[in-house]
Amino acid sequence: MSDSMKIRCSWPKNDRTYIQYHDREWGVPVYDDRELFEKLILDGAQAGLSWITILKRQANYKKAYDQFNPLKMANWTDQKIETLLNDSGIIRNRLKILAAKKNARAYLDLVQEKGNFSEFIWSFVDQEPITNSRKSWEGTPATTKESERMSKELKARGFQFVGPTICYAFMQAVGMVNDHLVSCFRYDEIRESAL
Repeated sequence: MSDSMKIRCSWPKNDRTYIQYHDREWGVPVYDDRELFEKLILDGAQAGLSWITILKRQANYKKAYDQFNPLKMANWTDQKIETLLNDSGIIRNRLKILAAKKNARAYLDLVQEKGNFSEFIWSFVDQEPITNSRKSWEGTPATTKESERMSKELKARGFQFVGPTICYAFMQAVGMVNDHLVSCFRYDEIRESAL
C-alpha cells in the first residue's frame, strides 16, 4: 500500500517530516538509555512550542548538544552556554539550555544510583507499554497518573522541564504508551511488536 493510501493519525497532516516521524518513530518502544535521555531533553526543549519546531531542528540539537553525551553536557562551560545561545539551529532559550545541562547531571546521578535509566523510566508503566484504544484525539489526556508520578520523581531528582504534560508527550514518543488511533495503520503494528 502506498504512503498516501495509509490511514494514519490526523496530527501529521500533510507535513512530510511529521509523517515520517509518525510512521517510523512515534510510539515505538525505546529502551536505550542514551536515546531515552535525548528524547527527554528534546521534549523539554519543546515546552511551549509545537513538536514540529523541535523535530525540524533535531539534527542541529544533536550536533550542538554533543550527540547528547550526558557527561559532556553536564560539564558545559559558561563559554559553551554562550555558544549555544548564539546557535540559530536550536531554540535559544537560556532556561532550557541550562536545564539540559542540569538534566545531564541528574541523569548521571540517577544512572550511578540505579545502574540503568531505561529500567527506571519504564518502571512507571511496570516495564510494559500501555495500549490505549483511542478512536479520536478528543478526550486524549494531556497528563495521566503515570506521567504525574514520573514528573514528580524526575523533579525530585533534580530534572527540569519535566512537567506531567512533557512527561506524557515523552511517554507517547518512546512507546511507553501506544496512543495511535485504532484506525491508524501503526496502531496494530506497534501493539503486535510489543507482545
